[in-house]
Amino acid sequence: MSDKSSCAGREGPIDKSLQPLLIHGLKGIEKEGLRITPRGSISLSPHPVQLGAALTHPHITTDYSEALLELITPALSDESKMLGFLTDLHKYVCVNINDELLLAASMPIGDLGEISIARYGTSNVGRMKHLYRQGLSYRYGRCMQIIAGIHFNYSLPEAFWPQYQQVMKHNGDLQSFTAHAYMGMIRNLQRFGWLIPYLFGSSPAVSKSFMDSRNSAYSAALEKFDETSYYKPFATSLRMSELGYASPVQAMFHISFNNLDEYIGDLSRATSIPYLDYERVGTKVGDQYRQLNTNFLQIENEYYTSVRPKQVTRPNERPLQALRSRGIQYIEVRSLDIDVFEPAGISIETARFLEAFSLLCLFSRSPAHGVKQYEEINHNTLSVANKGRDPALKLLNNGRKVLLRDWASMLCEQMQEICEVLDNGNSDKRYTRALHKQMEVIRYPDLTSSARMLAEMRDQRLSITDLVLQKSREYKSYFQNSGLDASIKKDFDLQVEASLEQQERLNNATEIPFDKYLSDYFSQDGAASKIYSPEHVSPGSGYGNNGHAAKRSC
Repeated sequence: MSDKSSCAGREGPIDKSLQPLLIHGLKGIEKEGLRITPRGSISLSPHPVQLGAALTHPHITTDYSEALLELITPALSDESKMLGFLTDLHKYVCVNINDELLLAASMPIGDLGEISIARYGTSNVGRMKHLYRQGLSYRYGRCMQIIAGIHFNYSLPEAFWPQYQQVMKHNGDLQSFTAHAYMGMIRNLQRFGWLIPYLFGSSPAVSKSFMDSRNSAYSAALEKFDETSYYKPFATSLRMSELGYASPVQAMFHISFNNLDEYIGDLSRATSIPYLDYERVGTKVGDQYRQLNTNFLQIENEYYTSVRPKQVTRPNERPLQALRSRGIQYIEVRSLDIDVFEPAGISIETARFLEAFSLLCLFSRSPAHGVKQYEEINHNTLSVANKGRDPALKLLNNGRKVLLRDWASMLCEQMQEICEVLDNGNSDKRYTRALHKQMEVIRYPDLTSSARMLAEMRDQRLSITDLVLQKSREYKSYFQNSGLDASIKKDFDLQVEASLEQQERLNNATEIPFDKYLSDYFSQDGAASKIYSPEHVSPGSGYGNNGHAAKRSC
């Protein structure tokens, strides 16, 4: 047994009393995807009314841009049903966006000259969501905000935690134990997280239009593939590289994941300390707002990280207050690219692997991270994003250089027992087969999605834009021709209608002045304020009655 003081981690086989509980973990997907024209440019049309109101629909919303759809599944213990729901959402969307396509990749292509910020109506909550995004455009530029990805949400069943606490011989309160265990899981997901872009990275190349719009010094490090495409020969996920999600300003402050109190404290400071460059932009110029505030972070969710602790927020409650009051309910893994070779952007085998990988990170010892550990995590993530398929690539493991393939193979071997438990005696051994598939990818890097993309581009003489457009058209046709079950379509139609009605009620409601609304929202510190929280604008949960709430972050 490992150090009890960490409240997480163990050595040896998984305790038999825990094994039947593990098969009931909840999984959910949040999948972003740009609406594009048939020629590949970002759509400039408003969010389609046929998809409902983005502010209030439980499963179909928008992220940064009006064109950046976000599809949200329920959190379910059955991963087949979860992926089935995501597929149904794609079917519904594809028949309701006219001749537009859903971009089948993470990195945008085509003309990026104009990017419209998402709008959510005239209510205070809708205005706040739009203003937050406007602030992001001043801080990071609009182009970075339309990079799309997939978030994998995971939680252990409630019945698991008291039994795990007993196995670990922990005598404190259950909420604290659960939070410590989840934070330990998160630290290991950070430490071992380079494995995700290696296996599932699907952005080894970018279009010239994206390069031009970013105007990044890092762009010079890429090689020219053809007249309209740039790449790195061994790259796996340029989305996760310096060219994608990178912020020099956020690198200036440190967020600790060593325990929940430190995490909350550090994020609270980042959302309350002004930053000079953002002060120069200003919060409000005349009567026009430019951003929510001039702090390092406008709100908690502005912080870019590969994995987050999450708790469902209640009306009138900020995310950090939810964590402070009720601890961690689930974790959100944010480092997945959209898989160009999967119609829905992610395969069921990937979801099964991620579930088993998350459990490995829970059950493995998880020492506290110091500055050196954070530097190693950043180094390893960027190394894999930029050159993960280089057979000679070595990563840093506690100061020691280790071949990526050796470390990756070792992690997969440690997952075998977990996959056997998740298989639950089923003869098809779905989790074990998902694991073995990725073990093959580790042995043969040419099997990775990133390598397959470059191979198709070479073999068919395609630019990155040509390849992605080809896949986007293929999947549009696939979803349109697959057919949606009549009862499911009726449910989706009713959700669209209900969301539009709720949006109208919010728009027409009598509300306090917007200035007062923002002041009340940011003055929250443990006490409920008299506002309508931007996290709760939908009457239903995107994740079901026994799961996580639908994502409704600003």
